[in-house]
Amino acid sequence: MTAYAVADLHSVEMGPAIVEYLEKIDATLAPYGGRYIIHGGRKTVLEGDWPGDLIVIAFPDRASAAAWYASPAYQAIRPLRSDHSEGDVVLVDGVGAGHRATDILAPAGQAAS
Repeated sequence: MTAYAVADLHSVEMGPAIVEYLEKIDATLAPYGGRYIIHGGRKTVLEGDWPGDLIVIAFPDRASAAAWYASPAYQAIRPLRSDHSEGDVVLVDGVGAGHRATDILAPAGQAAS
């Protein structure tokens, strides 16, 4: 099942460190099958407040996503981002094509009827 690395970043200090991070991150994703789904694109806030930028990177599965984040290559550049921005970063599992909202009501591993 596809898994995603999701970041909501704000207060980004755009400067040499962030530029270096952006120049180097793609090479860290490739060995784990990571690809951008969303990378700070244009947004329209429909409810609430969303001051940050959303980044979503898809991986073939949770193991690949976790291995990328823990990799020496990514950990070497992570401070270039984390020292120059604020935000939250999570790994989250995707859902299958037939997923329905009520599926979350069923015990793990069983679809709701």
